[in-house]
Amino acid sequence: MSFVTIPGLVTAENTDITAETAEVQIPSTEVPEGATVHDVVIVGSGPAGYTAAVYTARAGLAPIVLAGQLTPGGALMTTTEVENFPGFPEGIQGPELMDNMREQAEKFGADIRYEDVVAVNLEGDVKAVATEDEVFYARAVILATGSEYRHMNVPGEEEFSGRGVSYCATCDGFFFKDRRLAVIGGGDSAMEEATFLTNFASEVVVVHRRDALRASRVMAERALNNPKITFEWNATVSEVLGDEAVTGLRLASTVDGSERNIAVDGVFVAIGHLPRTGFLRDQVALDEAGYITVDEPSTRTSVAGVFACGDAVDHTYRQAITAAGSGCRAALDAERWLASLGDQA
Repeated sequence: MSFVTIPGLVTAENTDITAETAEVQIPSTEVPEGATVHDVVIVGSGPAGYTAAVYTARAGLAPIVLAGQLTPGGALMTTTEVENFPGFPEGIQGPELMDNMREQAEKFGADIRYEDVVAVNLEGDVKAVATEDEVFYARAVILATGSEYRHMNVPGEEEFSGRGVSYCATCDGFFFKDRRLAVIGGGDSAMEEATFLTNFASEVVVVHRRDALRASRVMAERALNNPKITFEWNATVSEVLGDEAVTGLRLASTVDGSERNIAVDGVFVAIGHLPRTGFLRDQVALDEAGYITVDEPSTRTSVAGVFACGDAVDHTYRQAITAAGSGCRAALDAERWLASLGDQA
């Protein structure tokens, strides 16, 4: 593979958008003899990436989808029942919904690769997208990189990650049967985690920094009416306590700053997400929070031929259906972009 060295943060492993500069390898956009220049490469999966794949594949663009190795299908792969996606009156499991989308994309000709993107070079008429083993060249790129779990960044969190600290109830809840657990957060995700964990835990303590939940009414009432769920209001976590594993939390009052300890055997953090865009710094324009900026209402980024969709763009709605809709828009924008190139496309 042909690479060039430039300053800037571009590797996918480092998503710290506050970093200044680093010497990194990015792929050259000079296409080697015999290499294929694809119409479109989609970086990411989930409802945005897979919907973009369905639309570009149906348009005959034969998209390459770099879905990732660990969680192809995005955040919904760790979600239990999705009750608000149209067309499923009885609800559908998140992984099943993503599998259906993937199968639909493949049916129309999408080539889905379970590889992680490590670097990109989006300048020029031909874009280069590199995994560990291969560089893909395309005239258009759709970025559907999604988001990752936001951490509390308190003492003990990293130390006890995997030893009582988790970010996924559906992944790890089973291991905490008959234990007292804590869920950190007050939104829909936190209420979903707390409710799910009552299938295993003896008690679930929700720690929220305010005196009222910010979750939707349905999700809030479900948690508030569950006898296994209790609440620590107006509190934040100042430290995760433990020895070999988690044994408790130190809570700080948001009212008077006083601190006290509570005993728990596990901590599930559900305080939001951060966009997976660190590897795009100096490649496309990002806002102060790291989200990709687009020319609304289109999905065009600051770079011609590069489009963005899903949670890497969306500050506000963060729903599977809105992500899917933006994936559709990105596909249509890419299709029109390629058509505008005429004979070059």
